[in-house]
Amino acid sequence: MNNDTTSAAVSAAFPIVGIGASAGGLTALEQFLSHVPLQCGMAIVVVQHRDPHSEGMLVELLQRHTPMPVVQALDQMPVEPDHVYVIPPGRDLSLMHGVLHLFEPIEARGLRHPIDFFFKSLADDRQHNSIGVILSGMGSDGTMGLRAIRQAGGASFAQTPASAQFDSMPRSAIDVDVVDAVAP
Repeated sequence: MNNDTTSAAVSAAFPIVGIGASAGGLTALEQFLSHVPLQCGMAIVVVQHRDPHSEGMLVELLQRHTPMPVVQALDQMPVEPDHVYVIPPGRDLSLMHGVLHLFEPIEARGLRHPIDFFFKSLADDRQHNSIGVILSGMGSDGTMGLRAIRQAGGASFAQTPASAQFDSMPRSAIDVDVVDAVAP
């Protein structure tokens, strides 16, 4: 194998977990990350609906709940196992060949589905090594992305609606039957 083939094979060897959250998602994210061991062998990418004009302290808030490094995603940043990446406010995020790519959103703020956008790219890039998780939030963002992950052979999870501060995002995914497991 040449170096390009070797690096592509290595980059596709570990799973990437995409976590989608919106309103009420911070508590669920903190709880989720507090249960992930330091050397889990996976990367975690957090896509949360955020005000595009906010400075945000999501990276700092999440870092308090995990021993893994938590960083804000940068354009053309390679994804490494045992790291947490957070989407910056007002951007769309995709994954290609194990590298994160940031985009200016095309749709108006109320019409955007950044979780679906990322999950679909995650499914294309990682296939059976793609994992999607939908936590608390309003709307249906993430449902179509979970469908893409399942169709690619990956795994999909949703927060139990009763444990979510806002249950419409997990409920949407559950109702459309694109979830492998539901858990608090």
